[in-house]
Amino acid sequence: MRLYWLELILFSTYAELRAERARSYLGFLWWIIEPAMNMATYYLVFAVVLKTGQRDYVPFLLVGLTFWQWFKSGVSHGGLSIWQQLNLIRQVRLPLQVFPSVQILADTVKFAFILALLLVILWAYGYKPDVTYFALIPVLLVELVFTAAVAYLVGAMMPFVPDLRFVIEQVLQVVMFLSGVVFSLDSMPPDLRRWFELNPIVELIDAARDVLMYARWPDWWALGRVTLISFALFALGAYLIRRYTPRYVKLPT
Repeated sequence: MRLYWLELILFSTYAELRAERARSYLGFLWWIIEPAMNMATYYLVFAVVLKTGQRDYVPFLLVGLTFWQWFKSGVSHGGLSIWQQLNLIRQVRLPLQVFPSVQILADTVKFAFILALLLVILWAYGYKPDVTYFALIPVLLVELVFTAAVAYLVGAMMPFVPDLRFVIEQVLQVVMFLSGVVFSLDSMPPDLRRWFELNPIVELIDAARDVLMYARWPDWWALGRVTLISFALFALGAYLIRRYTPRYVKLPT
């Protein structure tokens, strides 16, 4: 039965990506153009207008934005998915974790295109591949689990408070500026930095920069801590969705 649900998730992800591509004249190119425009905006503001003096600021910013955007898209789209499918949920019996999982996998496929573009840009800047690239695999897997965990938690609550979707967008915008995306935590006082490092995304972005920019192995202790947090939150989110499934079908649309 679990194999059947996995096949369903994979097929639904393929259908979602194909439908999204069909809705745009640019097709899959828009998956690259849209985040590239977003990156260009932040570069213009922080590197040109504010004249950030850090020598490697452009690749520093691009790595942070790439990994942040993956997390943000997965939470935004996955968190809305159960609420958006309430009519279908009343007609079909299936684990509701399927809906956020499809959205997260779709965003992961699009992220892969952006990651490939990011690697080309980094190589052009002189950041060549290194053996530490192998560490990128656990970093990506942990971020995937953490993204799914937060999306599950948001998705479990969204049907009860639909207006939460407006709050989530604002919260994510604030969290981005607290996640070391546009500034280095090394410039912060140690006492303040410890508070920022409680945010798992901070550790994941730092780990990605260590691997892609500085040819360093990530902080395995920090990554292990984020892994434990991610799986704990993932289990909690899955439990809440399963527990509240009977109540979702009774909610008004």
